[in-house]
Amino acid sequence: MKPNHRTAESSDSDKGEAGATTTAVEGQAAESNETVEKYDRESRTRDLWNTAWAKPVTVLAVALSLYQIYYALFGGPPTLVHRGIHVAAILVLCFAVQRSHLKEKRSTPPWYDWVFMLGSIAFAVFLAAKFQDLTVSGGRFDTIDVIFSAVCLVLVLEAARRVTGLVLPVLAVLFMIYDFYGRSMPGLFRHRGYDLDQIVTFMFESTEGIFSTAIGVSSTYIFLFILFGAFLQKSGMGQFFNDIALALAGQSRGGPAKVAVLASGFLGSINGSAIANVVTTGSFTIPMMKRVGYRPNFAGAVESAASVGGQIMPPIMGAAAFIMAETLGVPYTQIVLVAVIPAVLYYLAILIQVHLRATSQGLKGISRENLPGVIEVLKERGHLLLPLLFLLYMLFFSGTTILFAAVTTIFVTVAASMLRKTTRMSVLDIIGALRDGALTAISVAVACACVGIIVGVATQTGFGVKLASTIVTIGGGYLLPTMLMTAVACVILGMGLPSIPAYIIVATMAAPALIQLEVPALAAHLFVFYFGLFANITPPVALAAFAAAGLSGGSPMRTGFTAMRLALGGLIVPFVFVYQPELLMLEGTIGQTIWVAVVLLLGIVLMSIAAEGHLMVPLPVWLRLVIVIAALGLVTPTILYDVIGAVLAAAALFVVAVLARRQGKLSWRAI
Repeated sequence: MKPNHRTAESSDSDKGEAGATTTAVEGQAAESNETVEKYDRESRTRDLWNTAWAKPVTVLAVALSLYQIYYALFGGPPTLVHRGIHVAAILVLCFAVQRSHLKEKRSTPPWYDWVFMLGSIAFAVFLAAKFQDLTVSGGRFDTIDVIFSAVCLVLVLEAARRVTGLVLPVLAVLFMIYDFYGRSMPGLFRHRGYDLDQIVTFMFESTEGIFSTAIGVSSTYIFLFILFGAFLQKSGMGQFFNDIALALAGQSRGGPAKVAVLASGFLGSINGSAIANVVTTGSFTIPMMKRVGYRPNFAGAVESAASVGGQIMPPIMGAAAFIMAETLGVPYTQIVLVAVIPAVLYYLAILIQVHLRATSQGLKGISRENLPGVIEVLKERGHLLLPLLFLLYMLFFSGTTILFAAVTTIFVTVAASMLRKTTRMSVLDIIGALRDGALTAISVAVACACVGIIVGVATQTGFGVKLASTIVTIGGGYLLPTMLMTAVACVILGMGLPSIPAYIIVATMAAPALIQLEVPALAAHLFVFYFGLFANITPPVALAAFAAAGLSGGSPMRTGFTAMRLALGGLIVPFVFVYQPELLMLEGTIGQTIWVAVVLLLGIVLMSIAAEGHLMVPLPVWLRLVIVIAALGLVTPTILYDVIGAVLAAAALFVVAVLARRQGKLSWRAI
């Protein structure tokens, strides 16, 4: 959603092979623009930055960012009015910059987008003027209420169509149809039904529809952390992440793939969009992976699997942690702490498979002379870590609010950038960051507003509770089949959706099924969050994988299936922490948490070996099956199965050693 421009100067270390790669990347990224836009709807913006329209859009975006900072520090209008201002400003920006369809060639908004912008302003003004009456109306409404409610509803649906695709608005419309025809629904899903005017006014004039908790979090925490990310990017943090990942992993076997995993994990936690992460880091890492010998499908799969994982990586977790904390009524810091171990295990699983693929194909890394040194990178840009360290201090040790922590961290980011000339932010850079933050927030805010419609219907009709009861009934009251059905439901509900609306929907519809079976609420929400995210790499609608395939030149479907295999650890981890909450530090001692994590890591290593079919030597199918059984035994929460898994694993590894010795490859270097 932001204009294309360089955010940082290239470091002196980007020479030789790495420098040539960067040059090649820029050419490939330009050639892949059309393909990327096919999957990343947020990139479908009008080229208005060289027109007279650029200044008013910049002014509005900067004004929105400054208003959000002011509101965080000093407060402002009542909650409903504030959320109305937030949504209206976001919609105006959306209709100003977002193309109405892929083939639109205009640089400025057409007449109907001007009408949409005026309508957005009008409903915000109406909501502010009507607020006092709403507090005493007792739910009563008149014709003018219905008109403005309908206007807001239509504008939100149209904006959602532009920035998220058809899936979310169509789902919202289907839920409203269900709301209207409730009396005609069969059996368990029958409800009293509501008139159309009741539905639209409920969505507009309450905090349980468009202006629900989702928009409440968007208009506070999420916006400010997106703004923080924009300031980090302007200061050169993206370049720092790429450089430090190159320095740490570039020389190892298959180094560029490991660079992709590390860089995508760093950036994904901050930017919160799997597809945007694929586009941002993938344009740099995918060509590097192909150059050292990785095939296009595998290169795209590595980038998409790593990008999806960024949203489960603390401390920011793509802003979904804020929604989760608000929904569950638990401290944000608790979400961050419990998510650490599962996220690390997820990335270790990807790194293991990447390494095994490199050893099986004899791939090498980038030569040391063509890579930046760790000390060199830290000297040049290491001071950019200060804002992140300051943020962690503010969140965990200062005792201040999250909003105050976010705002002060933005100020610290600007101050830290001034420590080196290469990262110093000018006044124009600060204005650009304020603008880019507001523009980047469009997709999240619009999605939150639209998903509020779905949540509103679920609130009116009790649909979420009914669906959860149905899932539990079909599962026979047993946890494992209920978890499997819940996982499938999450993948289906998450298809084609950004991570935040996907989480909100699955948390409303699917998480209650697990909670009914006495799964801890936090574990249940993390479970559905994981599987809602995996819809981005699960064919047939694997948007992150498809975007990566557009950059790599591989097959979208094959890239998606390969990404699923790479994310195998992430598919296993949620089942483990539901059965063993010790992994999330929700129960037991630190020793028990460490034990569960170590045993699970061994299981993930074995599963990765079986998936790649290689450990020093190619493995026969029967041996891979034995290793899979051993891995499943280790991840099963029963001592007996752990022992069986360990025995099978030892036997399988002994056989592997025998095979490797026969072929003269029994060596640590071959691993």
